[in-house]
Amino acid sequence: MFKRENRLLIDLPIPEHGDANAAAAVQELLGGKFGEMSTLNNYMYQSFNFRNKHKLKPFYDLVASITAEEFGHVELVSTAINLLYKGTTFNTGDPDVTPLREGKDSRNTYGFIQAANTSLAIDSMGSPWSGDNVFSSGNLVLDLLHNFFLEVGARTHKMRVYQMTEHETAREMIGYLLVRGGTHVLAYAKAIEIATGVDVKKLVPIPDLSNRRFDYARKFEDQGLGNILYTWNDVGDYVDIKQIWKGRNPETNQRLVVQEGAPKGSKIPDLEDLPEQFAPGIDRDDYKKIAKRLLENL
Repeated sequence: MFKRENRLLIDLPIPEHGDANAAAAVQELLGGKFGEMSTLNNYMYQSFNFRNKHKLKPFYDLVASITAEEFGHVELVSTAINLLYKGTTFNTGDPDVTPLREGKDSRNTYGFIQAANTSLAIDSMGSPWSGDNVFSSGNLVLDLLHNFFLEVGARTHKMRVYQMTEHETAREMIGYLLVRGGTHVLAYAKAIEIATGVDVKKLVPIPDLSNRRFDYARKFEDQGLGNILYTWNDVGDYVDIKQIWKGRNPETNQRLVVQEGAPKGSKIPDLEDLPEQFAPGIDRDDYKKIAKRLLENL
């Protein structure tokens, strides 16, 4: 089972003005073939389906712990998309002044029509994320190879979307995920090496560009986040990833660290009302009635 904590992985800048087309591009990092929905569900089903956990526990611990982190990545990208829609509509109380007019020329009209300016499980072209993107073969080495490929593809797409928008909210999120995704690339490379003897680490980084070349990733590298794997568990269930995540980072020569538990995280932004989107559709009078009912018979 999973334990949920009401925190966001990092503190995202709250923009004064968003960018609906940047939100559309970032959707690829959520619901695209190499997006966070894919990494989450690939690792989650592989961890559920893992055979011989007792014999191959370090590998199970690796896939299971990264699964937990990917939940946070889905939440982080979704939050960034939500923030990127800020200020793209306006409320006048009069629907005839077309308060959603920017949606007409937006790259992703779904965000205005279907989701009230929030995230969806779609890619940057509006196609829904599909379970067809899940790969769980039952063969350990094959799954590890697939996960390595998936993380490299995800890293490539993050770099491309980073170069598509200058918006600081998008770049802050992508900078963090470049560092954490690079950690996962290395983790799967090390797992493949232990399982097969093949030194896949010699292939990284792919693309051949250091995270330090990206302004918004450099500070997270300086914090050492590229060298840490979290267990996302406080009772020692997944500590055997230490048998895989050990030694030094081949890019930085810094020591690799397994940290029990989860990062501290930051406060989740509270999205404002959008009356022009009828979201959440609860006015002041409704709130008073709801509050009264909530307090009854406590």
